[in-house]
Amino acid sequence: MDVKPTVAKVEYGVTPTHVMASMSGLDFVRAIFDGKLPCPPIMQNVEPFDSTAETGHVVFHSVPGFRHYNPIGSVHGGYAAILLDSAMGLAVHTALPAGTGYTTLEFKISFIKGMTEDTGPVRSEGKTLSVGRRAATAEARITDAKGRLLAHSTMTCLVFEIPKGT
Repeated sequence: MDVKPTVAKVEYGVTPTHVMASMSGLDFVRAIFDGKLPCPPIMQNVEPFDSTAETGHVVFHSVPGFRHYNPIGSVHGGYAAILLDSAMGLAVHTALPAGTGYTTLEFKISFIKGMTEDTGPVRSEGKTLSVGRRAATAEARITDAKGRLLAHSTMTCLVFEIPKGT
């Protein structure tokens, strides 16, 4: 049986910096998840659904498919990288006050179990470990519908004030 969630039409785009800077990180991420702000264009590749956000914690689902395959016949590691980087980055963003941004300094991925188009829906969960004035760390996990770990990662981010007037 093919499992493909029914998803409302999603608008993709980049939110203007001044709009993002005017909102708390949690409000910003929730507005994206609720379709009130555009979903980042990179997410067209993974089509997230059933997304939730709390302070320091995000969860979303995706379905790996044939379009994500690498030359050896399995889902490319870049698919997992998009999910993990997004889950960790968004978790960090939910913990930031208005007028504050972040950028990834580094992240590490461990691939545990390969994915194919038969894997079905996967769950990506990101959590903050530490959020300070200048740096933040987070971790993320991808699990299948049976709760089996497929990949996990950690991240370090630079936290900064968004310049006024941008």
